[in-house]
Parts: sequence; C-alpha cells; structure tokens
Amino acid sequence: MRGFLDAADAAWSAERGVLADGTPWPVPVTLEVPAGAVPAGAEQLVLQDLEGSPLAVLSITERATLASSGTPAAAAAGAGPAMVRLAGPVTALRQPEHGPFRALRRRPADVRAELAGGNVLAYATRRPLNKRHIGQLRHFASQLNARLLVLPLVIGPAAVVTRPEALVRTVLAAGQNLPAGTLVVPVPLGPRPAGPDADLQAQAIVAAAYGATHLLADAPEVAGTAGALPGGKNGALTLPGVPIPVIGAGEWAYDPRSEVWRPLALIEPGAERGELTDAELAALLDSGADVPAWFAPPEVIRELRRARPPRAERGLVIFFTGLSGSGKSTVARGLAETLTERGDRTVSLLDGDQVRHLLSAGLSFSRADRDLNIARIGFVAAEVARHGGIAICAPIAPYAQARAAVREMVTKVGDFLLVHVSTPVEVCEARDRKGLYAKARAGLITGFTGVSDPYQEPRDADLVLDTSTMTRQQAIDAVLKLLVTGGWLADKVSEAAEPNGAGSSRPGGSMLRLGPAVRRL
Repeated sequence: MRGFLDAADAAWSAERGVLADGTPWPVPVTLEVPAGAVPAGAEQLVLQDLEGSPLAVLSITERATLASSGTPAAAAAGAGPAMVRLAGPVTALRQPEHGPFRALRRRPADVRAELAGGNVLAYATRRPLNKRHIGQLRHFASQLNARLLVLPLVIGPAAVVTRPEALVRTVLAAGQNLPAGTLVVPVPLGPRPAGPDADLQAQAIVAAAYGATHLLADAPEVAGTAGALPGGKNGALTLPGVPIPVIGAGEWAYDPRSEVWRPLALIEPGAERGELTDAELAALLDSGADVPAWFAPPEVIRELRRARPPRAERGLVIFFTGLSGSGKSTVARGLAETLTERGDRTVSLLDGDQVRHLLSAGLSFSRADRDLNIARIGFVAAEVARHGGIAICAPIAPYAQARAAVREMVTKVGDFLLVHVSTPVEVCEARDRKGLYAKARAGLITGFTGVSDPYQEPRDADLVLDTSTMTRQQAIDAVLKLLVTGGWLADKVSEAAEPNGAGSSRPGGSMLRLGPAVRRL
C-alpha cells in the first residue's frame, strides 16, 4: 500500500475484497475530508499530526464528492454535509511520534526482520489478557513451535480499562507469564465499520505485515466468518484476502479441580467455571471487590485496578444542565459545599457565569460559541477527573450534541453524570432577578434559551430534578443519593456538627467530622 485508494480500488476492496487488478485487499484505505478543506485546484495535501507538524504529502490524483453516507449518489441527492474523497500516493516526510510507549511502536519491517526464520503466532486484542488468553497462547505457540507476537489495538476504546495506554500496561503485565521472546507491539488499528469479519481480516493483514505466520482468534470471531475454508492443522482457517491462516482458539474454561484453564471438552461436564464477562469484571473493579485469582495473574489484576480504580476513588464530573433560573447553579453550589465538607476528594465548581468571565471570556451567544464554551468547560472538567477529583459544572448547555461531546471526553478518563434540572420555563421566568427573560421577550436579547432559542431536553440524563417541586436541600440530597447508590461516595451515617455544638442530642458533647472519622469534642 503506497497511498489512499481511488474510487475503483475502494469499490472493489469493499465489495469483493480485492483491488481492481486482483490483488487481495479486503480493507478499503481512503481519505475523506470536508469539501471546503482542500482547494479545488490543489495537487498536493500536507498530512499533519495533532500538533500541526507535517508527516507526509499526498499527491492528489483523484477526488470524488461524497455525502455523510459516503457515496457519490448520496452527495448528488444532497444527503448530509458534503465530503471529498482524495486518492493518490503518499510520500513520508518523517516518522510519526507516537506518545506513550513510543519505544514499542516499531515499524513492521523491523519487527519482521527480528521474527524472520520461523513460525510466529500473533494475537490482536482490545481487552486485557487474562489466564484463559495466556493458557491458549502458550498452548498454540507450543504446538506450532512459534514465537508470540501480541498486538494491542490502540485506536478506539479498550474493553474494561477504556484507555489505550492502560490496555498496553495490562498486556505487558500478562507478558510476564508468556514464553521468553514474546513481542508486544501496539498497533493503531481501529474497529472496522463493516463488522467482525472485516475486523478479523484487517487484524490478519496487519499481523502478517509484522511478520506473523498465523493469527490466533477467539472462537466467536472465527465461527461466523464468511468464506472461511479449512487451511491446515490446529483448526486453522484460510480467509478470503488474508495471507496467513487463522486459528480459532475454541471453547476453554477454568477447571477448578486441576486449577488450570483448558479446552472445555477436557473438563468434567458441570465442573467448569466460565470466564468473567467484561461487565462482570468492570463491576468488581468499580466496587473495589477482589478479582478472583483463577481469572487473572496478580500482575494483571494490579494493572486493572490502576486503570479502573473503585468508583469511590475515581475522577467524576457532575454536569448540571437546565434553563436560566432553573436552580442548577444553586444546587451545584450546595452540592460542592457538601462534598467539600465531607472531604472525600477535591471538588472544583465550574459554574456557567463564572466560567464565562474567566475561561470563556469574549465568546458570544452564537451556536458555535456556545458549543465552544461547553467544550472548554468539558476539557477542564475532564482534567479534574483525570487526576481523581470531582468537577461540578452548571452551564445551560442547551444542545444535545455539545453535551454528548463532553460525556465522550470525560468518560475516557473518569465517570460522567448528567443532571437535568427540568424546572418549567414559567417558573424560571418568575424567578428571574436579572430581568433576562423580559428583555428576551421584548426583543432586546436575541438567541435566549427558552424564548428565542431552543433547549434540547436530555434523553440520557442520569437524574432529573424539578426545583419547583422540591427544596434546595432535597435536590442536593437527591444528587448525594445517586452518588452513594452508584458507589462514587461512601455511605457515611453520622451526625453533622452545628455551630458551637448546639443541637446535639447525643451525650458526651457535639460531634465534629474530620474526613471519614468522627471525633468527639
């Protein structure tokens, strides 16, 4: 592959798994950009990294106008925003800088050279390796007399641990239990939109490029692969357009009598113990419960806990949204004060008006600037969560897309809770001390949410509050209940101290809570 495919090659690859000249290539490699991003007469396009540093130059030999659906026909019909697909050879300017684990991100040619001369069994993964994986890799590598090549796939979300660098750490930890000479090479391969078959084909092609002679795949991934043909011993299959055989790992389970993982057929029926699902493993980590030793080695469990600490220790963003005057700022401030008094974690309050004077000064109330305001709030909140703190945000945030972008940003590093303060607009207007609603209805303020600009009510809120039917304290208590039941806060049942010790009904003086402990004065 020397560049981005033209329309003919892309169509043949997508429909038949080969290029127009018959070369097997089941993964279309294309470049699509917004129609206005590249001038119509441009002959070259500089490809840059996220910091704007040039990486390569595309010599444009073909361009085709597309739409959001990705077809020229859809573009002609005016369906969705116009995109342009560019094709042509790519000339590298320098090697990319990969960030974390840069030393492991090796060129395929270098890995091939190191592994040359014998069988190489590869395994590509988006999830942490457990004892089942380790047992299967050791077993099949022994049968093939092969070296092992483990490829953590670091584009897209990683199962359970979320972040790609955490996935790599767990794989390296598991590597301590794999044969000497095992290579771990992170690969920037994202999930294929066409589904599991295309995923498996792409993984096999990439594994072969790194020098693998065989690819090990989990049983469900192989079972339904279209066009698979028997390819040799060990249950290997030959897939269309894939240069190496794929081995189905088969069904394995834990045998508690022998205390090993082995093929299900070798275990006495009814005695087997199944693997934890991703959801079950996540629930154990979220609650701080022990991960069973039969499931994963201690080195892997340690990395799992680092990557996914219990909710009570994990960064959290509580994002209030609602109309002006709904009470979201009042409840947010009260919640911040209560959490600060508890002292579980650091608390940062990012209130809408406060943020506009500092973080987002100079922005207007246009749709674009409102979205930018929410994005900036989300970025700061995500950084608070990344470092284990609690960020409480209280902007209006009227647009669902902007809220979803913040949720996506935060959930890469912590947890996100959306609280919709659904107080009716009539009540909000009656409370309006600044007279903003009156000015908006008089036409003095344009683009005012709830009057001349829409508010898109959340359909994904974790909690809905109507402050017209509850007190400030009841609203705060409702949020605290959500935090306790969800495991983000410990359920501390103790009596709060009042000024000068007044109001205490317990013998022996008033109570002062310092962090998690309760001390008598």
